[in-house]
Amino acid sequence: MKTIHAFNWSRIRVFLMLISGAMLATPSLAEQNSSIRLNPSQPGHTINRDIFGQFAEHIGEGIYGGIWVGEDSKIPNVKGIRADVVKALRAIKVPVVRWPGGCYADQYHWREGVGPQSSRVDRINPWGNVIEPNHFGTDEFMEFVQQIGSEAYINLNLGSGTVQEAADWLEYMTTDLPTTLAKQRAANGHTAPYRVKYIGFGNEAWGCGGAMTADEYFARLKAYSVFALNHNPQQRFAGIDLLFDRDAHNPHAMQRIAAGPNDTDTAFTEALMKKWAAAPGYLPLFDAMSLHHYTMTRGPMSDASQDFDESDYATFAQLALNMDRVITLHTEIMDTYDPQKKVALVVDEWGNWLKPDIAENPKFLKQQNSLRDAITASLTLNVFARHADRVRMSNIAQMVNVIQSMILTDGEKMLLTPTYHIYHMYVPFQDATLIPISIDSGRYRMDDINLPQIDAIAARDANGKLWLALTNIDPVDSADITLQLEGMVVKSAKGEVLTAPRVDTVNRFDEPAAVVPKPVKFTAKNSRLLLSLPPKSVTVVELKG
Repeated sequence: MKTIHAFNWSRIRVFLMLISGAMLATPSLAEQNSSIRLNPSQPGHTINRDIFGQFAEHIGEGIYGGIWVGEDSKIPNVKGIRADVVKALRAIKVPVVRWPGGCYADQYHWREGVGPQSSRVDRINPWGNVIEPNHFGTDEFMEFVQQIGSEAYINLNLGSGTVQEAADWLEYMTTDLPTTLAKQRAANGHTAPYRVKYIGFGNEAWGCGGAMTADEYFARLKAYSVFALNHNPQQRFAGIDLLFDRDAHNPHAMQRIAAGPNDTDTAFTEALMKKWAAAPGYLPLFDAMSLHHYTMTRGPMSDASQDFDESDYATFAQLALNMDRVITLHTEIMDTYDPQKKVALVVDEWGNWLKPDIAENPKFLKQQNSLRDAITASLTLNVFARHADRVRMSNIAQMVNVIQSMILTDGEKMLLTPTYHIYHMYVPFQDATLIPISIDSGRYRMDDINLPQIDAIAARDANGKLWLALTNIDPVDSADITLQLEGMVVKSAKGEVLTAPRVDTVNRFDEPAAVVPKPVKFTAKNSRLLLSLPPKSVTVVELKG
């Protein structure tokens, strides 16, 4: 299988140009100087920090070994949670974590995972046909999100659970009154109520969550929405509050997420949004709708995570940019029923789902993570930012050791993936204000794929700093970008660039720094700031006047 070597490809292209006399002719599109224009005085929507959210499911080593090792482990831990993983996740300022699934959520019964470890219930986990010991349950998860400085997104069991079970779980987590469940929580080590920012009503109702139609799912959702309430005094906000005060509003209220469509199933979206719009004004049954969209060619686990060629790379770049079309299909329907954009679109499962080639059990979904994955992550995050008026959370699948993860572990060893570094570089965009941007660049062509060479977003953070993220999709040609700002003279840009010798370069435990960001700085000459972008790279810089 062909592997890309950028240096050799460049030499070949130069040779062909020489023998054809092309060096004396008009330069190719990739060689032309591109430009980016932005006007900081015309800001756009806020890029909700939750767009950079994470997802942790009970699959393979996603929890056990990846996050939870137990208090008796030789691996350094705090209350059983890996200290090295916590440190790494704190560095990328993880805003929210979705748990316990995924498909696993609709078979999860929370009572089996609370109380003394010795009394937890052993269950079969179909993801690999292994034992689920329930050692990592509600209190352990809440301890984990507290350690990494994050918020909780709890996915309820709407498939095999009951409304009463869900209501009890919310009471266990959130009430400050001395109920039996609150006393049980206190006995398990947490007197104060937990904060739950998001609640999900099941997962993939159209598939593993019950194989329901949209109408069947909505009929089931209603009871959960009415009875599964957050009792935390800081977050209380229920339908009954609106019944007595139509103007009641709590900005800290828990957000309720309906399990929405798969990929481009717009009929599911239409059905849900139509019923949302018809609900009584005092009883909005959900505040957000989820969307699941994975990047793959023929289906899950069909594409190589390493040793792939340029054609494979170009295909995935194209698929990543296609996220824009997928979101647009659903947001156009949502706008019809919700022109005020009250209902958020939550892309709570997405990522490159590739062959699980570094685990003995294929259903552990443990795959390698290359520079290509980092580039497609940047392209997808840029799409979310451009749709920030409707997309207000996303959760990449998944956080540790599963699918397109931030972190890989092997016993005591841990490494950061190229995708992790994208999330670290993009921290300045959390809760930043999007600035409209105009890009005039060349094209990247491979076979029948024709993409813009450069993709970029710009934003102003809460401290007034201007940031620019630029992705050069072309794996062979560099790009020189002239930056043009209206009403401001930029004298320099400073930040980081992520690239590697090949698009299939990965970080391994014996070579953990093969793909890491490097410092980069640009200085204006003759009042012009020229940004030089290496091939197959992501560059994030702060613009300074």
